[in-house]
Amino acid sequence: MSHLIQHVCQLLYDSQFGTYIRESDYAFSVIESVHVLAITLLVGSIALLDLRMLGVVLRGVSVTRIAHTVFPLTWSGFAIMFVSGFLLFWAEAAKNYGNPAFRVKLVLLALVGLNPLIFHTTIYRRVHEWELLELSPWRARAAAIASLSLWSGIIVAGRMIAYF
Repeated sequence: MSHLIQHVCQLLYDSQFGTYIRESDYAFSVIESVHVLAITLLVGSIALLDLRMLGVVLRGVSVTRIAHTVFPLTWSGFAIMFVSGFLLFWAEAAKNYGNPAFRVKLVLLALVGLNPLIFHTTIYRRVHEWELLELSPWRARAAAIASLSLWSGIIVAGRMIAYF
């Protein structure tokens, strides 16, 4: 299986499109800038909700009101981040295949995807019971801490890709 993944990575890397992105004077840096801005939108909107659940900001605003307000921004940031991240990967797929920082980033991305899945199928189902509390229940706070930690790790691992 790893040979197949490595082969696909090499095909992407060797493709005309991958070469164009990598060797263009502007394409890679523009895509990378869009990627960073999308991460800012995504993580910024998520952090607002997480910090509210931790009782750090907007204590007088219900959790659901913040969630409904930021989710469109979150999903927009996610979509742009995903597409731009895939384009960056396409340009450097063969190099990234063995990059330990890239592998750590992928693991953290999988974990950060599980966090809201678990959160929304458990504690958030009863949000009406606690959404107005200044300090959310411990499970909501744990999910918020996990989210902030995982996104921080993803950002650090993403920056470390260039140095491995």
